[in-house]
Amino acid sequence: MNQTEPTQTERPLRAAMLRGWRRRCPSCGSGPILRGYLSVRDTCPVCGEALHHQRADDGPAYLTILIVGHVLGPLLLWVFIAFRPDPLVLASIFSVGSVALSLFLLPRIKGALIGIQWSRRMHGFGNEPA
Repeated sequence: MNQTEPTQTERPLRAAMLRGWRRRCPSCGSGPILRGYLSVRDTCPVCGEALHHQRADDGPAYLTILIVGHVLGPLLLWVFIAFRPDPLVLASIFSVGSVALSLFLLPRIKGALIGIQWSRRMHGFGNEPA
């Protein structure tokens, strides 16, 4: 068997997710997976892996909202109880924080979800040419 050709058991989930988190191709880990901020390339420029099969859709946005809400919600309550800042200052700081955290997480979560799809051969990622 050729070492470069993946088989059904050679696609580890963790490695694919970490490569996707770094916004790299889940197959080779070298090529960029995104063309812009969230636009996925059709193929990897390094290894040629087809990436157009991905179906991340609304999953990354949903998970980003879930994570940001679970991180900043309790933090907001704690800061308000512990320090009693002016509500306008509190709203301003946490608004900027939530936007910044969302912008940081969104492309990384999208890459990780594409890595999961590639690893599990979902949506056409398992259709290698014979």
